[in-house]
Amino acid sequence: MSSPHLQRALAELYGEPAPEAQLVRLRGDASTRSYFRAHIEGAKAGLPSDLIVMQLPEDAFRSDEAGEQPTAKRLPFLEVAELLASRGLPVPTVYAEDLDHGVVLLEDLGDVTLHEELGRVAPEKWPELYGRAVDLLAELHARCGELPKSSIVARRRFDRALLDWELEHFREWGLQALFGELEPKDAAALSMAFETIADRMEGMPYGFVHRDYQSKNLMVRSDGALALIDFQDALMGPRVYDLVALLCDSYVALDIELQESMIARYAALRRIEIGVLREEFWWAALHRKLKDAGRFIFIDRVRKNPDFLRWFPQSLIYVGRAAERAFGMKPLNELLARTIPGFPDAVSEPTSSME
Repeated sequence: MSSPHLQRALAELYGEPAPEAQLVRLRGDASTRSYFRAHIEGAKAGLPSDLIVMQLPEDAFRSDEAGEQPTAKRLPFLEVAELLASRGLPVPTVYAEDLDHGVVLLEDLGDVTLHEELGRVAPEKWPELYGRAVDLLAELHARCGELPKSSIVARRRFDRALLDWELEHFREWGLQALFGELEPKDAAALSMAFETIADRMEGMPYGFVHRDYQSKNLMVRSDGALALIDFQDALMGPRVYDLVALLCDSYVALDIELQESMIARYAALRRIEIGVLREEFWWAALHRKLKDAGRFIFIDRVRKNPDFLRWFPQSLIYVGRAAERAFGMKPLNELLARTIPGFPDAVSEPTSSME
C-alpha cells in the first residue's frame, strides 16, 4: 500500500494535514482483499486512534464467489454494511472510503473471532457461545426479512446455475483434482445425486443469506457481544443456509448433539417447525460442505494458498453426516467411500500442490 493512497482516506476522516499512521499487516484468509491495522498518534477527541485499513484488489466489484454479478454503483461491501447498520445490526463502522485507490477505513473490532474464542475456552462453554451466534443469526434474518428491490442483496440470488456450479466445483477439485476421473457409471451417479441436491435446495423457502456466517466471520467484542464481518456476498438463498455455515463450520468439529440443539434453538426463535427445518438443514449441509471441500483444493491449486487443506477432512465428515440424514443419499455416501480413502471420518489432509 502506497502512502499517498492511504493519506487521502485519512484526510477524509481526520482532516488536513492527514496524520501519520503506523501500519501492521494482518493475516488474511481466502479473501483477495488485504487488511492492515493502523494506529494514529495524537488522534483528536472523538476520532479513533486505531482502525482497520481494507485494501481492495483491482477487480473489487467482482465477488470472490461464483454467481451472477449484478451491476453495482457502490462497492457491495459498503452497500451491505449500510443496509445491516440501518437495521441495527452489529457491523464495523465505515469511517472513510477512497475507492479510486481501493482504500476503506473501518472500525477496529479487535483480534478475537468466535473461532479463536472457541479455541481458548473449555468445550463446556461452547453451547453458550453458539447460542449467542444463533441468536444473532435469528435477529439478522428477522431484521432483513424484507428488503428494497433496489438492494444488491435482493438483486442477487442462489439460482439454479449457482447451485449447480458449487456442486460441480466439488467434482472438479474435491474429486478429480485429487483422485482422477470417475468411471462413467460413477460419474453418472454423481450427476444424479447433484441434481437431487440442487432440486431440494431450489425448493426451499428463501430469505436473506450472509453466505459465510461461520466462526471466523464473527468477531467477539470486549464485552462478549458478537459482530458481523465478511458480508459483501450476501444474497437471497435458502433460509437455512447461514445456520448450516455456522453449525457445519469446517474450522470447528461440532458433535451432533450440539448441532441438533442449536437447530432447535433457531427453529424456536424463527417459529419454524423443527422437523421441517431439520430436513432443510441436512440437505443444505450436504450442498455447502461438498462445495467447501472442493473450494479448499481450488484455493491451494489455483491461488497457491495451502492453508485451507487441513480443513478438507472435516468438511467431508460433515458431508458424510449430512448424507446419512438426507433421504435417498446413501448411494452418494457409498460412491464417495469408493473414491476417497477414509471417507467420511478418516480422510487424510491432501498434499499441497506447492510441495
